[in-house]
Amino acid sequence: MIQIKDLGFSYGEKAVLKNINMNLEEGRIYGLLGENGVGKTTLLTLLCGLKKPQTGTIDVDGCKPYDRLPSFLSDQFYLSDEVPAVNMKAEEYAVTYGKFWEGFDLGKFNEIMEVLENDPHQKMNKMSFGQLKKTYIAFALACNTKYLFMDEPTNGLDIPSKAQFRKAVTKYTREDSVILISTHQVRDLENIIDPIIILDKQDVLMNATIAEISDKLYFDYTTEKVEDALYSEMIPGGNIQVYLNQTEEESKVNIEALFNTVLKHKELIKGIFNK
Repeated sequence: MIQIKDLGFSYGEKAVLKNINMNLEEGRIYGLLGENGVGKTTLLTLLCGLKKPQTGTIDVDGCKPYDRLPSFLSDQFYLSDEVPAVNMKAEEYAVTYGKFWEGFDLGKFNEIMEVLENDPHQKMNKMSFGQLKKTYIAFALACNTKYLFMDEPTNGLDIPSKAQFRKAVTKYTREDSVILISTHQVRDLENIIDPIIILDKQDVLMNATIAEISDKLYFDYTTEKVEDALYSEMIPGGNIQVYLNQTEEESKVNIEALFNTVLKHKELIKGIFNK
């Protein structure tokens, strides 16, 4: 488990994260959502130990990430949105750097590369950005770490590759893993992320499972517009609307509509989900 308590971080006088509190449990794939500049990448780099908390604490199974203990480093992986195009074949890269992760499996790397329809024998500096991204995704998953932090992993992927990514993440991660995926392309990950974390400037607006969201909010797909809807958007064939679930009916959560609802009613949503 990851326990975050009163976490704060600033760049100069600009506070990005302030008094952030949350727990991340094993066996979950968390979606980290938020507008640009709210601190999603900063949070990921704090969790993997690349940055040191200025206030508050992060506890990862009794370790502090910034201490950079070998036992912690070998069981976590941070996949940045920026991926270097090194002058090596993909498989050569995997063999060279996989040794730093105790659980790395070269056979698994090649298998995931096949799922992603990527050539492990191609030089990485000759790959397109999408091919390069898929190589690093395969490497991250093949490291078989308990903690996996991914920053905008579907950036640069075409539609078929995004489907391949979802398949790979659900198939090739450990049952006890804690996965945190930062994204602004919520439709790419709608079927795999649960719970949902929504960050605002210096605040956590929501940290809830899909079941909890469905219990408290109702997502209505209809041709009729509801006047008291918290959020309404026209879609082909009608409207998607979000309103308080006062009848305890189940509905399919639309994460994009959820995100827009939360941004429109920040204090209301915080009050509902932080009781």
